[in-house]
Amino acid sequence: MSEGKILIIDDNPMNLELVSDLLELRGFLVIKAEDSKTGMELAQTEKPDLILMDIQLPGIDGIDATRILKEDTITADIPIVALTAHAMKGDEEKILKAGCTGYISKPINTREFPKIVQSYLKKTT
Repeated sequence: MSEGKILIIDDNPMNLELVSDLLELRGFLVIKAEDSKTGMELAQTEKPDLILMDIQLPGIDGIDATRILKEDTITADIPIVALTAHAMKGDEEKILKAGCTGYISKPINTREFPKIVQSYLKKTT
């Protein structure tokens, strides 16, 4: 049985693979997108339980993509967690104001990461 369906949107192939491998090993069903446009389309069609959103994406950045998803009635209820190297003062406020439930800073702690993701899923059930 799946722990939940998670959409990961990250343009860095190494980060995308690491995060998806960690989650798949813990029983999550993972959907991957390397850009925000593809990610937003997958969010509408796949309706994941959670979205992990990189902030620095080509084209539409993660903050704007989050705003767009939160304004769409199909995806508005999907929790979005920013996955970002931007953990400087003021960044958290921008991320939360855009509609993210929270954020996980990069580089991720590979031991704790699946538990942190699970905790965001529990907040929504």
